[in-house]
Amino acid sequence: MTSKFLAATVSGLAALATASGAFAQAAPPAAAPPISHGAPIAGVCIFSSQRAVATSQVGKAVDARLKAIIAQVNAELTAERTSLDNDAKALDAKKATLDQSALEQQAAALQVRANAWQRKGQQRQREVEATEQKQLARVYQELDPAIRQAYQAKTCSILIERESVLLGNPAMDITDAVVTAVDARIKTLTFDRERLDQAAPGAQALQPTPKKP
Repeated sequence: MTSKFLAATVSGLAALATASGAFAQAAPPAAAPPISHGAPIAGVCIFSSQRAVATSQVGKAVDARLKAIIAQVNAELTAERTSLDNDAKALDAKKATLDQSALEQQAAALQVRANAWQRKGQQRQREVEATEQKQLARVYQELDPAIRQAYQAKTCSILIERESVLLGNPAMDITDAVVTAVDARIKTLTFDRERLDQAAPGAQALQPTPKKP
């Protein structure tokens, strides 16, 4: 019973999911049949933030780096899970030679490791999500001056997010102009995974106590 419980616990732990935010959703839409548009509306412009992120060189570089970080995290968690699986199988194989007390002790130790692995996986998930959000914000910071530049060059009076518009005349779309301007200024961003490690237990207790006057 102990070995079955351990095996179910280890095999049931969730692996880290890949990033599913704006970078992952920024794939260009499938080609649609040609549509005849009416005349462009003067002063009305359209911009696709998703397409700008997906097609700009800096957006592609950040997306590639995020995928590399996710691969590193998955490799780390997979190696630890394999170790847990192997140790659970080894314990199951020798349970007949152990007394109940020794079996319970080793099973409890393995359970502690499994719980720690699960917590690490959850933390890595949060770290990847925090990294994605931070770098996406950086990409938007790089896009902002290019958006303003294209907006003024096109003499726009209003700028509408393309994803909020079902159809629109491409002549009103400034996305390509924004991407061209961003590509001319920046092509990549350097970053590592965000670290969300908590302070070690008892660290607060180590702080010096203020002396009373």
